[in-house]
Amino acid sequence: MENTILIKHLLKHPSVMIFLGLLAGFTLLVVGLAEGAGIGLISTSFVKTLGKTLCLCMIAIAMDLVWGFCGILSLGHFAFFALGGYIIGMWLMFARTKLIVLEAAQNAVLPMTQSEVSQAVGTQIFGVVGGAEIPAIWTFADNFWIQIAFVVLVPGLLALIFGWLAFRARVNGVYLSILTQAMTLALALYLFQNDSGLRGNNGLSGLQNIPGFDAVSQADISIWFFIASAGALALIYVLAYGLISSKMGNIIRGIRDNEARVRFLGYNVESYKLFIFVLTAIIAAVAGALYYPQAGIINPAELAPIASIYLAVWVAIGGRGRLYGAVIGAAFVSLLSSYFTGGQAPDIPLGFGTLRWTEWWLVLLGLSFVGVTLYAPKGIGGLIDHLTRKRGV
Repeated sequence: MENTILIKHLLKHPSVMIFLGLLAGFTLLVVGLAEGAGIGLISTSFVKTLGKTLCLCMIAIAMDLVWGFCGILSLGHFAFFALGGYIIGMWLMFARTKLIVLEAAQNAVLPMTQSEVSQAVGTQIFGVVGGAEIPAIWTFADNFWIQIAFVVLVPGLLALIFGWLAFRARVNGVYLSILTQAMTLALALYLFQNDSGLRGNNGLSGLQNIPGFDAVSQADISIWFFIASAGALALIYVLAYGLISSKMGNIIRGIRDNEARVRFLGYNVESYKLFIFVLTAIIAAVAGALYYPQAGIINPAELAPIASIYLAVWVAIGGRGRLYGAVIGAAFVSLLSSYFTGGQAPDIPLGFGTLRWTEWWLVLLGLSFVGVTLYAPKGIGGLIDHLTRKRGV
């Protein structure tokens, strides 16, 4: 019954069906052309780039919900994204290192004790920072399902505590943005320390190697993660659209437009803001848990406040207050960034010098953000809305 109601609801909103159809078609096309499962026209590295782009689209949806619809300009959501990556990365690194240690000890005269296994794993992982003991935060790193639960629980709890303190004190506007940025900076500075338990500046590496699947090629694994990322994006998009098209969606829009009036009408504004803040933090963490196994490495630099600012730029360019606009903005900027910073864009000689895109890409991105803010405040999504209305769609 509930599934029937959901299907009828989706059919009333053709934009959702169009998005899901395009995403499904894109997924099938990439799989069909990839090295792992198709005819090999798309390289494994580019499949990973596309998979990571889908994950960035997920966190862009989270940013659009919290900023575009609820009016909370969070400059710290990339911290939740990175936390999701760190948590799943702990399992990936620990489980694979343990397998390597056990395989190396198979020919030993005496089997290794559990204490010796732990010491060997600790030396392999933390020797780079001069340690050998496994920190307490790695207690459950050997258990996949507990770590998966932590992907949701840890960022969600952090967002709950931070949001409760901030919203209870009725911190709004630029002050809230500064607080979220300060939270991100504090977390990044902590993780840069070697005694944080997460290998400091070295971060976690080798995440592209899935424990127990050494015989499976990276071409195949990249396809698995790409399909998983596409499925997660579809699910998050549908859930987000269901939220904004409900009564709660009207309330959070009201909070964005006139918070005092919504509070005067008797709604507990702080509870709604806290719910959206925690929900979007969890979405960001799930996206990060899918992103970093495709990236292969994560370090504290991923939590730099500038990353969350980039996220706001993506949503602004795509068109905040439009879920598909957030997706378009994230995909557009992410793919362009890969092109310009990956050395694929040719340098342009100007006579008095040479324009190197690897050096000027961020300048171009900044100018694009300024241009969108001044001349197209509704972003790419607003342009699409204009064209569809003009054609009577």
